[in-house]
Amino acid sequence: MHQGIQQTSGIEWVAVLLNLLYVLLIAKKIRWGWWSAFVSSILFTYLCISTQLYIESALQLFYVAMALYGWFIWNENSREERLIRKWSIQSHVLNIAISSFVTLLLGYIMSKFTDQASPYLDAFTTVFSLTATFMAAKRVLENWLYWIVIDTAAIFLYAGRELYLASLQYLIFTIIAIFAYLSWVKMYQKQVV
Repeated sequence: MHQGIQQTSGIEWVAVLLNLLYVLLIAKKIRWGWWSAFVSSILFTYLCISTQLYIESALQLFYVAMALYGWFIWNENSREERLIRKWSIQSHVLNIAISSFVTLLLGYIMSKFTDQASPYLDAFTTVFSLTATFMAAKRVLENWLYWIVIDTAAIFLYAGRELYLASLQYLIFTIIAIFAYLSWVKMYQKQVV
């Protein structure tokens, strides 16, 4: 892996650094993080297409759109703070059931009709990332639990395509998601008191 990181392309380095910058800026509620996400997602789209991760490239295009959306809704007048919410067990079961069905269907289609690398793993990270992104936008506490699982899976997805720096990035994202979940739990507990 160490040698793989040393052989990392310039594009992957820039994409990962911009992605990490995005997370740090957004965590500090700095609007410019969305531009970092925008450029990083474009670069990751290219990387995913070039390594036959087609479903993941579609996810990256979704992130490009979300970066633009984030930039526009995080304007200077947008100071409204939303409360953290929890989903019911039934909501999670329904979400996981539907997302799992779509994952299996998309994985099957990509394995049957394309040269997609890791079709089921790529489908899993993509489909559940869409769900987790929606949950995060709605400030659903458990979104971080989804991200822990998704980011852990993404470590293996990217390592399997020899994108070791991107794989390391997802390890860092997994750690951040763990701490973010613990932080949100504390904020949620303060809300309900």
